Amino acid sequence: MSKTLVFTATYNEVQNIKKLISLIYKNFPKADILVIDDNSPDLTYKLLKKLKKKYKNLKIKLRDKKYGLDSAHKFAYNFAKKNGYVKLITMDADLSHNPIEIKKIVRLLDKSEFVIGSRYIKGGKCEMGFLRYLISVIGNKFIKFFLGIKCNEFTTSYRGFNLIKLKNFSLKKIKSKGYSFFMETVYLINKKNFKITEIPIKFKNRIYGKSKIPKIEILRTFFNVIRLKSK
Repeated sequence: MSKTLVFTATYNEVQNIKKLISLIYKNFPKADILVIDDNSPDLTYKLLKKLKKKYKNLKIKLRDKKYGLDSAHKFAYNFAKKNGYVKLITMDADLSHNPIEIKKIVRLLDKSEFVIGSRYIKGGKCEMGFLRYLISVIGNKFIKFFLGIKCNEFTTSYRGFNLIKLKNFSLKKIKSKGYSFFMETVYLINKKNFKITEIPIKFKNRIYGKSKIPKIEILRTFFNVIRLKSK
């Protein structure tokens, strides 16, 4: 078994998942991959079952309905710990995160408890449309200012966890739902005084499929930041 697990969650990613898995193995062939699919209407799971015949280290989990990203990441973290993985890498399934960065994240996890891919430090880049980009930049600055955390990126899912160094840490304690979950994860890691290492990443807009970020996430993130600040 590999010491590193790469995880992604899918919902209607049938046009992206084959290429993503291929690129992950091309850039880090030693990894095991876990994909959790929330019963995608586009039958992503059927394609995953076919891919499993080719990639023996591919592990797939089908859930009976759309439970959301937060619960998928909690499942993956618990799965990695229960099965003895040392490092967990999480990323989006829509090809917005380049798997070429996996080796770097794995290497940095030798010394750091937590590594996060940042679009907003020197060398980073974000190819979102202008309005979405503006909301993202302002949102991350808002989180940084109000929570007082020395980190420039809170909302990307491209991150790595050293499961050995992160003693007594669990994603189960995170109350935020949806995309706010990612922000609260960084908050909790910082609160426990674990080291946060940022690396620059280039975020690409998806080519196939639609973004699944609902508009309510802006308000949800705002209220969750206020909730955490008031603790």
